[in-house]
Amino acid sequence: MIRTNLSTRPFYNERVVSLWLLLFFVIAAAATMFNTTRVLEYSHSDTEQGTSASRDESRASELRRSAAKLRGTIDVKQIERASTQARQANDLIDRRTFSWTELFNVFEKTLPDDVRITAVRPNVDQGRFRLRIAVVARGVEDVNRFITNLQKTGMFPQVGSAISERFEEDGSLVTNLEVEYQPPTGRAAGHSSGGGRR
Repeated sequence: MIRTNLSTRPFYNERVVSLWLLLFFVIAAAATMFNTTRVLEYSHSDTEQGTSASRDESRASELRRSAAKLRGTIDVKQIERASTQARQANDLIDRRTFSWTELFNVFEKTLPDDVRITAVRPNVDQGRFRLRIAVVARGVEDVNRFITNLQKTGMFPQVGSAISERFEEDGSLVTNLEVEYQPPTGRAAGHSSGGGRR
């Protein structure tokens, strides 16, 4: 076995090792710069978010103080008065839309021959019309026929049973009915059935 170096000049791989070391240092320096940049960015972002959170908390506490102050200045009686006035205005509007002509036209179509109406009293509550109707008839069958005719129109969703009934000396039956009335839409108050509302 030959142990001697036959080359006249020995060859060392110093250049390759130097290149690898240089590449390693470049990569390490780039990674260090990248990490440093990211740390600085996160630190700046964290500072901004902390400042923003502090600003939002102070704004929220300021708004809470303002809301408490406003609640202290509210006059509950004044609000109740305004609410009552608004209800009264709505009732007046509802009464304005009530058409007696339209109602009596319906009664004329539904009233049997042996039944006559002696009194009608409307009551408006939250846009709902309730009517108390006093009728005089020969008997219970005639009153029941009138109630059935009212229900068939679709304008009287609730026709309750008679509130009171009594027989007069002449044998006629006086009955008080309470019904819910839904007037046809698009009709103006005080107009006949041909009049429209815009």
